[in-house]
Amino acid sequence: MNGESRTAKSIRNVKVALLFYILNLILQFFSRKIFLDYLGSEVLGLNTTAQNLLGFLNLAELGIGSAVAYNLYKPLFDKDRDAVNAIVSIQGWLYRRIAYIVIAGACVLMCFFPMIFAKAEVPLWYAYGTFIAFLTSSLLGYFINYKQIVLSADQKEYKITYCTKGGMALKVILQIIAISTLKNGYIYWIAIELFSAFIISWGLNKVIKQEYVWLCPTISQGKKYKEKYPQIITKTKQLFFHKIGGFVLSQTSPLIIYAYSSLSLVAIYGNYMLIVLGVISLMNALLNGINAGIGNLIAENNQEKIKFVFWKITTLRIWIASIVCFGMYILGDSFITLWVGNKYLLPQSAFIPLIVITFINLTRTNDAFLAAYGLFQDIWAPIVEACLNLGLSILFGFYWGLTGILIGVAISLIIVINSWKPYFLYKKGFKENIMEYVFLYTKKIVIILICFGISYSISKNYIHIDISNYYQLSLYGLITISLYIFISLNILYFSDTIFKSIIKQLIGIIFHQRL
Repeated sequence: MNGESRTAKSIRNVKVALLFYILNLILQFFSRKIFLDYLGSEVLGLNTTAQNLLGFLNLAELGIGSAVAYNLYKPLFDKDRDAVNAIVSIQGWLYRRIAYIVIAGACVLMCFFPMIFAKAEVPLWYAYGTFIAFLTSSLLGYFINYKQIVLSADQKEYKITYCTKGGMALKVILQIIAISTLKNGYIYWIAIELFSAFIISWGLNKVIKQEYVWLCPTISQGKKYKEKYPQIITKTKQLFFHKIGGFVLSQTSPLIIYAYSSLSLVAIYGNYMLIVLGVISLMNALLNGINAGIGNLIAENNQEKIKFVFWKITTLRIWIASIVCFGMYILGDSFITLWVGNKYLLPQSAFIPLIVITFINLTRTNDAFLAAYGLFQDIWAPIVEACLNLGLSILFGFYWGLTGILIGVAISLIIVINSWKPYFLYKKGFKENIMEYVFLYTKKIVIILICFGISYSISKNYIHIDISNYYQLSLYGLITISLYIFISLNILYFSDTIFKSIIKQLIGIIFHQRL
């Protein structure tokens, strides 16, 4: 290891991640527009569905990667190369077996493609070609790319980002050119997807070999080493159940939408989800640096300080999330209309629960503190979340279509993420009464709703801009979002002592830097 500090490494990781995040997000929006214009919503919906089906097979990963990363921190710090090789050997051994399960599952699943895609108005080979391309990329991760976990655990995530995100950006550019200029462009799209997976894998492993010339895991010895590191299997078992909840939340909604409707509606939903996932990724990129210090904070065992920091992060997340959701609500339909056309708009009845889902996902402070405390034993919680998510989505979707599906997702999140998780944290982590959380959280939400209502009323009644291009959209967005920030900033500052302390701290940091 070099002498670079952990803070310096973290800052470099964040800078590189943000750079490629912005680049890839712009390319994804542009690519999706080209996709819809040249290939249509049916092909785009098929593409999304194929990814979701593969996501189901990748559940077999069980959370092994996270468990291995957790066990690599100490040997990397101690420069214990033998231990690192042993742990990565376990991962390689486990991943090899998972890959065989994924291959078997994929073969069985593809037998049912004529039934699954019976409603699709595109050639069936599109489904097979798309799925095989995505499957190949996934299998390379199990057979070859698994060693990248060492870079991640060693706080060199930026090197992975350069290879994977840089390769993805180039891939998307080539796919855009192929679709827009070549006849039968989707064939070339699939070929580029397949070819780029091998190129990215080759580049990533070249970087790993240069960085860790001593890294030589022996997959055949993985089973023997497994007995030496039983905690990997223990953590994997716990993380698997939590992974199920995340999978059901992110992957099953498009499948249920397709079951009740069409690939075109899947594409419409996917347009909005691209925006949602974009803002969630941005929030995580900005606040991961804060989350990284939570473990050290809890190790100090200063209960008063831990809770104060928890509420500062929670308050900050709620405020930022409210700004994002206000912007989505005010600008969402206008942006979609300019981007892909008004035929791809969601009805308001579906858009509102989607914003609620986005807000909940942007304010999940409890997860970081539960992880820092090592509280993963509530394995029943993600199972309940998955059952509620799937069951309510299917039930409500039957009666109310897409709106019902999204309401089902929102209800499952409110019950598990907004109710159980804080209760579990307060009981097992803080060891205090949950009523404090209920009071403080409810107070903040009420304040935010008041700010939302005032800002929306002023925007609709007094700010009139005819939005027919991106400049007018940007101007309207700048005015309305600035208005919300001004109103919410002032109301929260004078009504919430924790928010006041955040603002004072930020002012102090800015003033100190200027001095």
